[in-house]
Amino acid sequence: MGFNCGIVGLPNVGKSTLFNALTQTAAAEAANYPFCTIDPNVGCVGVPDDRLEKLAAIAKSKKIIPTQVEFVDIAGLVRGASKGEGLGNQFLGHIKSTDAIIHILRCFDDGDITHVDGSVDPIRDMNTVETELMLADIESLEKRLAKFNRKPHAVSAELKDTHDLMQEALALLSDGTSIAPKKGEVSRFKELELISDKPVLYVCNVSEEGANEYSAIVHEYAEAHGFEATIVSCAIESELASLTPAEQVEFLQSIGMTETGLSKVIRAGYRLLSLSTFFTVGPEETHAWSIKTNSLAPDAAAEIHTDFKRGFICAATISYEDYIQYNGEVGAKAAGKMRLEGKDYMVKDGDVVHFRFNV
Repeated sequence: MGFNCGIVGLPNVGKSTLFNALTQTAAAEAANYPFCTIDPNVGCVGVPDDRLEKLAAIAKSKKIIPTQVEFVDIAGLVRGASKGEGLGNQFLGHIKSTDAIIHILRCFDDGDITHVDGSVDPIRDMNTVETELMLADIESLEKRLAKFNRKPHAVSAELKDTHDLMQEALALLSDGTSIAPKKGEVSRFKELELISDKPVLYVCNVSEEGANEYSAIVHEYAEAHGFEATIVSCAIESELASLTPAEQVEFLQSIGMTETGLSKVIRAGYRLLSLSTFFTVGPEETHAWSIKTNSLAPDAAAEIHTDFKRGFICAATISYEDYIQYNGEVGAKAAGKMRLEGKDYMVKDGDVVHFRFNV
């Protein structure tokens, strides 16, 4: 399943710069003035996972297929966006279909890069953007409820439940209460497809010097509210995007870093959404699949094909560690490390699985 996320933030906080670096494209124009991104930009990247190479080498796989993450870059939001200010409001609807929101916050001082509010204050900026998302949802809910109220006699019992849920969400949002689900939670309002009803990953865009007092404040806020936060230097990521993988490793080592911002963002996103990875391995391909942590075997099988779940018999399973230690399926099976798991088995991160099914 991977996951997809909408990138939001005020103008000039590094959104498009980060999008370009993460997707290693120049699809979004990064410029030092507001509203330079006038179309939503979408980019997909493979999830970095060094286990794939090791599994593929043992199985002599012809190709490697990582799981995917989709990034949607939305034009910079400003105060009043929900009422038509700026350009970001034109694209708020693109966030509805995403799994999570990546909220880019400016956490660096630089007199050469203007700030739309004149000073650096990540919590103020955070509140500005999140208020606009909530206001957009309030307007949407009021319009939807108005349609219900025009013909209350035609509302079925099922629609009545939806009506009540909308009223509850509207009351909370109107009171200024966030409805965004906490880390690992499933939202009660998911069926309403609200913009502000998404788990949030705060990305602190810092200078090349790294963590600072601004990013510390954001981490403290995220921890207190059940969200995730991570630190990325968009300036460093821009440099990395132009290098080969070998050059990236050398560059990271030279500045005392061990991973790219892409890896940090994805790991934080996996924690936020409680995702795990399992593998299917063979001579044709080694394939990574993302699932909700503690998914049952049939549900994991459905990520590959719905027929796998419909006709599920069992899951022949080897842990990643055993697959590596015993040099593949044959060695692991000979050592008694292959297990035949049934419908109640919860697939673990790193499992190498071959699903047996009959349709």
